[in-house]
Amino acid sequence: MPEKLHPNIEKVASVLVEHNVSGEIVVFEEATPTAATAAAQLGCEVGAIANSLIFDADGEPLLVLTSGAHRVNTDLIAKTVGAAKVKRATPDFVRAATGQVIGGVAPIGHPAPIRTLVDTWLDKHEVVWAAAGHPHTVFPTSFAELVRITGGAPVEVE
Repeated sequence: MPEKLHPNIEKVASVLVEHNVSGEIVVFEEATPTAATAAAQLGCEVGAIANSLIFDADGEPLLVLTSGAHRVNTDLIAKTVGAAKVKRATPDFVRAATGQVIGGVAPIGHPAPIRTLVDTWLDKHEVVWAAAGHPHTVFPTSFAELVRITGGAPVEVE
């Protein structure tokens, strides 16, 4: 790992330590902004990648941690959270809510807590990989650990 890490990576690493997460952050030479590119770099199934997707739920940020093999059904998610409308967030909305850029959004390390939903399909994988605050980074975790460290609610997303 480089000597000086991006502040977002340092923040995520700090939160991982606070939550007693043993998995270490992996830094890639190339960016891995999609589940497919991350899975290719890691040599795992795309379904084992936990995409951190920020949605705009009636003007409030909503984080959906979904398997890289799934698409989020926004109508289903709106019903699940009791929102009139859930839509994909703009890059500026994502950065404002998380302090991170699309392609590297971690499930943790945000300026303020974000309501979080965790795709139950991730539980099919012993090891799940999530972004660590920057498009060049991921960390290993599990479905149960993601629920624990995010305070997320397990749900079906599609």
